[in-house]
Amino acid sequence: MAGKKSKAKASEDPNSRTVTRNRRARHEYEILEELECGIVLTGSEVKSIRNNKVSIEEAYARVKDGEVWLFNADIAVYPQANVMNHEPRRPRKLLLKNREIRKFAETGSQTGLTLIPLSLYFTRGIVKVKLAVAKGRKTHDKREKLKRDTDRREMQQALKQR
Repeated sequence: MAGKKSKAKASEDPNSRTVTRNRRARHEYEILEELECGIVLTGSEVKSIRNNKVSIEEAYARVKDGEVWLFNADIAVYPQANVMNHEPRRPRKLLLKNREIRKFAETGSQTGLTLIPLSLYFTRGIVKVKLAVAKGRKTHDKREKLKRDTDRREMQQALKQR
């Protein structure tokens, strides 16, 4: 059985993996629409992301001058880059097609809607961001969702026991 584990790990591509997820986003917001987009990074930022030194918990995106920018994403300083390092919380440009930007700008500019990153991952060695148009949840909405999830989980467990 030890051979099967090593084969499974060997087939897993290190250039295609999820680096981080914004777990609070699905609790705090109601996700309306998702979109995958690229991100403009420097070399030291990519190295830090490969080392899982990134946080998108407080990040958000805005449309500014016809471009989409990611603000408040914290990519830690890469120690080996010393002089050529990056600023950890600088705004980063997101790469989207013009029609996607127009569509997102329309929905993102509506009152009560915001653009938030859900996850940051590698696809064939390229860093991608899953961006979502989301609507903020009120406290009572969060409680209702937790109750529904708990009820659903209990029903699943009851069905499994039969």
